[in-house]
Amino acid sequence: MSEFNALLLAAGLGTRLRPLTEHCPKCLMPIAGRPLLEHWLCSLYRIGIGRVIVNMYHHHDLVESFLARSCFSNWVTGVREHKLLGTAGTLRENSKSLSGGTTLVAHADNWCQCNLRAFLDYHHFLRPPETVMTMMTFRTATPAMCGIVEIDSKGVVQEFHEKTSNPHGNLANGAVYLLEPDVLNWVTQTLQSNDFSTEVLPEFLGRIATWENTGIHRDIGAISSLIDAQQDPQQNLCWPEIDNWMRVYQNNPVHDQFIAATRQV
Repeated sequence: MSEFNALLLAAGLGTRLRPLTEHCPKCLMPIAGRPLLEHWLCSLYRIGIGRVIVNMYHHHDLVESFLARSCFSNWVTGVREHKLLGTAGTLRENSKSLSGGTTLVAHADNWCQCNLRAFLDYHHFLRPPETVMTMMTFRTATPAMCGIVEIDSKGVVQEFHEKTSNPHGNLANGAVYLLEPDVLNWVTQTLQSNDFSTEVLPEFLGRIATWENTGIHRDIGAISSLIDAQQDPQQNLCWPEIDNWMRVYQNNPVHDQFIAATRQV
């Protein structure tokens, strides 16, 4: 997988998760006792992606200390943002580090359990030749709350419908992408674009392939969804040992707050 880079977007404020995010960033919310970001990194580690960038902003000190653990040395790099740049802005800021191959971009506040290798293989070997990007999609029970996509018979995106009251189907954008250099070059050259969904994706209609995640896909930005994620099947841990960072994390007030929130639901 040396031809793949990865960018995990982990800078969000997590306003819908307050008060949990007063003590812990959204990307470190616990799922089965482990930070969400660790689950993402484990998934990438399993398929052999050896170069990952994680952007940071909210509670950046906690994310920096998490990434300083020995299991992430030499393959995961944290990049602090002094203001929120947006997805396209973060891509532009890190374009030199991501150049030279396919880039996986994922919003690390999603709880995603799927066959990532099949996703990469589809993009690499099976996507329609006119496409320069593959978007992960999923079937949502709440289409009015999601970005809905319309695709043609080849699975290529033809239209977007962003959180409308009259959604066109239930096939949603999962905010996980595989980008070819053409996309990164466009973002780098278009200095005014910062929002990927509204300013970049529309420019590539007809050139975006899709791959449907039939496993688990949740936005854990809401406490109810974070609670639901605790009941989902778990993969074996990549790094099961309890190190010093995990001992500190286990004492973070977010765990008691989460238990209290669970009782209120």
